[in-house]
Amino acid sequence: MSGRALSFGAVAEAYERFRPEYPVELFDLVMAYEGRPVPTALEIGAGTGKATRLFAQRGIAVTATEPDGSMLAELRKHAPANVRTVQAAFEDLRPGERYGLVYAAAALHWTNPEGRWSRIAALLEPGGVFASFGGPFRPADPALEEAVHAARAPFLESDEIPSPDGTPPEQQMQWPGSELQRSEWFTEVRQATIERRLTMSARDYVGHLSTISAYLVLPAPEREQAFSRITQVLPDRVEMAADITVHLARRRSED
Repeated sequence: MSGRALSFGAVAEAYERFRPEYPVELFDLVMAYEGRPVPTALEIGAGTGKATRLFAQRGIAVTATEPDGSMLAELRKHAPANVRTVQAAFEDLRPGERYGLVYAAAALHWTNPEGRWSRIAALLEPGGVFASFGGPFRPADPALEEAVHAARAPFLESDEIPSPDGTPPEQQMQWPGSELQRSEWFTEVRQATIERRLTMSARDYVGHLSTISAYLVLPAPEREQAFSRITQVLPDRVEMAADITVHLARRRSED
């Protein structure tokens, strides 16, 4: 895993505080695609458990896997009783139990692309569902977004993750749907968007930035300068565009 992938543990409490919860619409979307009750699910890179709670609180027994001990400790503080935790990177999971649902919440891009889909398929029951979801978190006002970009530019050109397979942003099917469509293991690939707007204080917005890997790997003095410059251009309240892009696919049945 990259340094950016392993950078979150130092800010586990901030991650839990400043990252938004996932909406119930996401659960409903995944379950409608699934089309049947799901007793068990496995989460890849669960972090502090934002998505873990969404599914576990609605009756699914979730196995939450996460390589970072600090993130996992934060998850355990808030997890319902039907959550089992495993400290492990996705690549270290060994096939054994199979699940009706395997999902990743803003975490799939940290996994090793080599053998990614065969490993996920091995964790799924035939006909089981894989779901990946996440999306940019940016000021809804284009002028403010540009001001934030200009403020951070001396330290950081972009704070977003580029498409792992090079899919251009104008292409209709985005990653990982683009890879899932080419995978021999999956079928019925779908992409959907849950529109979401959130309003937060300027302080909380900068708190959110403090949990983003691109800032975490900056030297501390540069990171603090970037946050200071960004704070200067922010209004007291910031409306955020926080749409969630969801990719769904079904594991092919075994002949």
